[in-house]
Amino acid sequence: MPSLDVPALVDHHCHSVVAAGLSDDALTGLLTESDRPPAPGTSPFDSALGLAVRRWCPPALGLPAHTPAAEYLARRRELGAPEATRRLLAAAALDTCLVDTGLTEAAGRPLLPLSEFADAAGARVREVVRLESVAESVPTGAGAWPLAVRGALAAAATGAVAVKSVVAYRHGLAVPGERPSTAAVTAAAGRWQRAGRGRLTDPVLLHHLLWTALDVCAGLGLPLQLHTGFGDPDLTLHRADPSLFTDFVRAAEPSGVPLVLLHGYPYHRQAAWLAQAFPQVYTDLGLTASYVGPRVAAVLGEMLELAPFGKLLFSTDAYGLPELYLAGAAQFRHGLGALLDRWRADGACSAADAQRLARQVAADNARRLYRL
Repeated sequence: MPSLDVPALVDHHCHSVVAAGLSDDALTGLLTESDRPPAPGTSPFDSALGLAVRRWCPPALGLPAHTPAAEYLARRRELGAPEATRRLLAAAALDTCLVDTGLTEAAGRPLLPLSEFADAAGARVREVVRLESVAESVPTGAGAWPLAVRGALAAAATGAVAVKSVVAYRHGLAVPGERPSTAAVTAAAGRWQRAGRGRLTDPVLLHHLLWTALDVCAGLGLPLQLHTGFGDPDLTLHRADPSLFTDFVRAAEPSGVPLVLLHGYPYHRQAAWLAQAFPQVYTDLGLTASYVGPRVAAVLGEMLELAPFGKLLFSTDAYGLPELYLAGAAQFRHGLGALLDRWRADGACSAADAQRLARQVAADNARRLYRL
């Protein structure tokens, strides 16, 4: 086992959990980014993430590590969802969680409100505002919509610690380095409203929202988070390569707004390069640490090939299941510890260097970036 003492964690990007009971199929379905049922004869437990959950979560429920999935699920039902949730979140030992409130349910069940989630986790909780969710809720006509969105976002973000965009899902990260014209935005807003005001996917409106978020974040002193890399089937993966975002990164540089690239995988090296090349870019590994299972130390090492140690953050991107908090936290601690033990054994760093790096990535970078 790694010898490094990785301190209490600041989870800078995550979601709330379902505390109600779930069927075995519904619970298992949250162990994958896919929103489709598994292929016949397969289970999401039979994956690197499933191995990680079975490694780290059973002891929190009084079972040995690697307990078979059926026995684990039976023990979870025996304890009841609230007690299992409490135990799993407590075992994750999280100091602070920055929760994206753009998602409100999982597997058809509501997620815990922030106050109840904070009680269950025993952690400090702060809100991250979802940009596209705010914009879709603004009811005004096309001509007034751009200004109304700015006001609504500023109001929603007051008291929050960051704004987050999922433009990678809606159209992709190839965002131009110029603001869309007012005429183009008004025309696009009119088309969207006449079509029924559904999900925002028009690139003109999405790009306008990013510039609006940049202005609001500059005024409030907040970072702007962006999903990059893999996700559910709603996403077209090659459009989520963070290197596609470079034109916007360059154009946004004078604003001073930190841009935080989430997840990245399999483009995590591109995200690391952007963090190395641009002072305002930060990155994390997010849910990748859980999903790659036994490869976590190797993938963390690939990020740290280029990412400055002061620019890499910890997150779980846990959503719906408390298991994803514990697996994400445990995978990160284990992977970073194993990686830094190898660096020390190879003479690449001292014990003091390793401990300082661990503190930075685990918590200190997030506390500094989000002014916690």
